[in-house]
Amino acid sequence: MLQQLEWLTRRVAAAGPDAAAIAVYADAADRTVPAADFGFEGVACVDDSARAVVLLLDVWAAARHDPLRQWAESLLDFVLYMQREDGRFVNFIWDWSGRRNETGPTSFAGGGFWQARGVRALAKATLALDHARAGRGLDLGLAVIRAARDVPPDVRSIHALTVIELLRAGRAGHLRDELERWSDEIASLRAEDVLLDNPDETEPHLWGHVQEGVLAEAGELLGRADLVDAARRSALAYLAPLIESGFDLPTVQPYGVASAVYSVDRLHAVTGEPRFADLAAKARAWFDGRNTAGAPVYDRDAGRVHDGIDGGLLNPHSGAESNIVSAQALIDDVIRNATRHFGPMARSA
Repeated sequence: MLQQLEWLTRRVAAAGPDAAAIAVYADAADRTVPAADFGFEGVACVDDSARAVVLLLDVWAAARHDPLRQWAESLLDFVLYMQREDGRFVNFIWDWSGRRNETGPTSFAGGGFWQARGVRALAKATLALDHARAGRGLDLGLAVIRAARDVPPDVRSIHALTVIELLRAGRAGHLRDELERWSDEIASLRAEDVLLDNPDETEPHLWGHVQEGVLAEAGELLGRADLVDAARRSALAYLAPLIESGFDLPTVQPYGVASAVYSVDRLHAVTGEPRFADLAAKARAWFDGRNTAGAPVYDRDAGRVHDGIDGGLLNPHSGAESNIVSAQALIDDVIRNATRHFGPMARSA
């Protein structure tokens, strides 16, 4: 997975002499493909590079392989370049010259997901590296998040994860009350026991659905058993049947499976219930063939993860998100093999 992400890493000189970003998509032949779901969006984005910063710094913290830190710092330069002076992030660059897409529907300044993920990357860099620029950007980005209203739970959960990490490190104690309020927001939007992602839906979307794991972590940190209980009930009602079925849905992306892995992992850590460890193992097995395609989604020989399963068939593409989130779900494997990777062989586009 890191091998594929290395391949997708490209230099962005406008963001700094060592700056790099990760190409959004790659086809079956590993030719990079721009994002164009809503018209042409761009070639690389904060959404992916910020998540890669978090991944690489987590792996570096365990493996202490310095090229991974250098790689993370090169991506961090890009993330900081994409933050405006008012603290808001734009998401995409149009091309590898670094021209920012300031107006696109998935790139405008301060959009929910990329603002949340950019701030989380800055928090990780501040804690792991004591990075001064990241710290300043974190303060600005948090101010934008704290001022936001009517934030849906799928985005709010990323905000909560950032604050949980800061509080555990003894930072940002003034945000404890905010975490409590955000957790109550997340827990309150549900259909019977099942936590929902936004108020416009009647059932969750698996992609990015991490509320159960977030509420388990928040409940443990805040001493709120009611939050853990809400997470537990939703996981058993929604995630457990999906995992047991091998994620038998028309379309399943690695991000959805990785989200489920995270939630049942956290619930096992917080509750100690063996059923959640069993569910985590079964969910991870999706990557190696416990799925509707009956085939590995993670090609271990090639070092790349397919972009999912559509109608029982593997999607042959292998983009940034798929490899980042899969590496997070399979992080023990990544840490064991981390020294095989020697940092960003960042290519000029």
